[in-house]
Amino acid sequence: MTVLKIPPRLWLSASLLIAATSVAMAQVEIKIVAYKGWKNNLQISNGTVELIVTLDVGPRVMRYGFVGGENLFKEFNEQMGKTGESEWQARGGHRLWHAPEDLKRTYELDNAPIKYEKLGTNGVRLIQAVESNTKLQKEMDITLEYSGSKVLVVHRLRNTAMWDIELAPWALTMMAQGGTEIIPLPPKIPHPQGLLPVSQIITWPYTDMSDSRWHWGKHYITFSQDNNKGPNKIGMAHKLGWVAYLLRGNLFIKGFGYEEGRHYADSGSNFETFSNQDFLEIETLGPIQRIAPGKTIEHTERWWLLKGVSNDLSDAGIGRNIRPMIESAIK
Repeated sequence: MTVLKIPPRLWLSASLLIAATSVAMAQVEIKIVAYKGWKNNLQISNGTVELIVTLDVGPRVMRYGFVGGENLFKEFNEQMGKTGESEWQARGGHRLWHAPEDLKRTYELDNAPIKYEKLGTNGVRLIQAVESNTKLQKEMDITLEYSGSKVLVVHRLRNTAMWDIELAPWALTMMAQGGTEIIPLPPKIPHPQGLLPVSQIITWPYTDMSDSRWHWGKHYITFSQDNNKGPNKIGMAHKLGWVAYLLRGNLFIKGFGYEEGRHYADSGSNFETFSNQDFLEIETLGPIQRIAPGKTIEHTERWWLLKGVSNDLSDAGIGRNIRPMIESAIK
């Protein structure tokens, strides 16, 4: 039998050609589509996952899911397709606020059309008009990887006033009903070696730790959405970099940071979670910062989606089946 010997340089050329072809085939399509009553929406898709960003209100990311699959984000059907309301609308999806929460300042209306710019071939920048009361302008940069499910979301607050403003960027994602949130806890250190605290949990006047939606495990806290139960919430100084939400085999992962030595709102929270009968919310916060006139501050999240994930939400099940998938996805 004759063995054909291919010179190494030809192997290299072939490899480069295959790689170039793969890159050329991978692309992100961004186009204007109608969506649930709104005429002007950006559909951002790489063929695996898609996002829907409405331009008729916002900035809001209303959908994130696998192509042809269910939306992992909550949508209030009665508020879809509408604009110009005189009161703030929950609406659903993912939004940008500023903390600490205040009934007037935080709930500035986002019911009007927004502008957008393309960022390269796989991203967009959403630009809200200046808020009339706060003089802040919200921007959101959304970039989808050419393959897989990873999304980079940069939240930006710009001070257009003539005076300094002090606050924190606050990114909130309303998850669809029926799922369970997974919150990892810091690694265990046995006593007496582990003498110093490694985290903290912050409560609100309506926090109820006896609520059956919570499971306080050794390595994980889980928090389930229940259509029959009202508001409950905790905050944390969360340093492990991710929180996830499991819904019928699909897993949404939110990655975010913690900056040691910085001052965070709400008694030190860079992560908060809230749930009621309509949704569960995964919230992350940047440090409180003073913004000079004309300057901006930013807060970054990274998102991933996984499918075919085990529904075993015991501590052992998460550690054995779910956490390895998360760590593989976000590395």
